Amino acid sequence: MLIGQLARRTGTSERLLRYYERVGLLASRRLANGYRDYDDAAERTVRQIRALLAAGLPTTLIRQVLPCGLADGSLRPCPGVLDKLRAQLAHLDRRADELAQARLTLRQAIDATERTA
Repeated sequence: MLIGQLARRTGTSERLLRYYERVGLLASRRLANGYRDYDDAAERTVRQIRALLAAGLPTTLIRQVLPCGLADGSLRPCPGVLDKLRAQLAHLDRRADELAQARLTLRQAIDATERTA
């Protein structure tokens, strides 16, 4: 399928699809006219990429995780991947704690300002 078809089927912009290809997350073959041609599995791959991005994974980790993907969207245990996913979860937990603290600090500043108004 051409890039426009893949974009419509996945709800992803053509620009993002080109980016996924450039960073090694998605593959296509080139037709004689230079157009990208994606196989039917590309739709599933794009959906997996989008889900992994939504889970907070960077593209460098997604590139390592994608080969472990199964048709149902789950992952088989590839060597080293589980440790990297756990490390990413710990990173997200730290960021969530930092954001919670920032939110509390901001809430306190707002409350103090409102009391003096």
